Amino acid sequence: MTALRPDVREPVSSPRTRRTAVSHFTGPITGVWLAALAVTVLGWIVVAARGGDFLTVTTVVAILQNCVALGLVAAGQTVVILTGSLDLSVAYLISLGTLVAAETMESGSVLLAVLAVLALSAAAGLVNGLIITGLKVNAFIATLGTAFILRGWIEDNYTGPAGKVPASFQHLGYDRMGPVPVSVFLLLAVAAVVWLITRRTTPGHHMYATGGDEHAARLSGVRTRRTVVLAHILCSLCVGAAALFLAARLGAGAPWAGTEARYDLESIAAVVLGGTALAGGRGGVTGTLGGVLVLSVLDNVFNQLGVDPFFKNVVRGVVIIAAVAVYARGRRTPQGRTA
Repeated sequence: MTALRPDVREPVSSPRTRRTAVSHFTGPITGVWLAALAVTVLGWIVVAARGGDFLTVTTVVAILQNCVALGLVAAGQTVVILTGSLDLSVAYLISLGTLVAAETMESGSVLLAVLAVLALSAAAGLVNGLIITGLKVNAFIATLGTAFILRGWIEDNYTGPAGKVPASFQHLGYDRMGPVPVSVFLLLAVAAVVWLITRRTTPGHHMYATGGDEHAARLSGVRTRRTVVLAHILCSLCVGAAALFLAARLGAGAPWAGTEARYDLESIAAVVLGGTALAGGRGGVTGTLGGVLVLSVLDNVFNQLGVDPFFKNVVRGVVIIAAVAVYARGRRTPQGRTA
């Protein structure tokens, strides 16, 4: 057998190198942002054909504002899905968070309200994580049960909007710098923190390992239970940030703030569109933001065209299924096995 010399390297133009270069341009992250661009261009053409004007400052502001609440929830949902878990309690936690924020601001200070909402959110995430890891309850059932508990509390104590948000805090929901709402910077800051945690810290690497293969991760020394609990706490903190933003937008707490917009299923849809695998271990918040933008642009186009709600849901469902099918196809090797 002839030994390879140390100075012999794989040619730059080798098939492996070419496949790696191509994957950077055909991966889920690039794909979802290209899809967002395509949906925007197509929406502009369709609205223009109907005599409307799509690319206006008002439209851009509306799209970006719609991205904020969903983006915050989806960023948190990305974290738990990376570990192979998920959270269906986010919608009711948002509703309860707006109520707590508005009532605390009405009787106390803004800072106290922010801390109260974040503490409530962290507690909810901790409970979800402990139920899943301690009681060995499936994440779907555990977080659905938490959602019902929160729903019962809300329906038993509130019949409509409550509390009042001071004008100083409502700047978060309405102020903007040119066509860019100030709240977008909150979304970008939260997304940046999530990205740093998942990509540049040991707990983040443990999240990917746990979602990829929990048994192997445990054998490698990863404390998988602690990792899942931490992921749920981070997710709920993102949900708390979304609740504060919606409280600023609404000016009061609303029992329907999270459920009317279906942030539970919408956030999961955005995560899936962004290329994060529901089984865990693959994906990230960068792709999720692209998925959020796709959904927000679609909503705005449909609203301008006055599309029937049933047809809107059909199109959104087709888009999600098509995206997942494309991602699944792209992960297959020439031998037909999933890479």
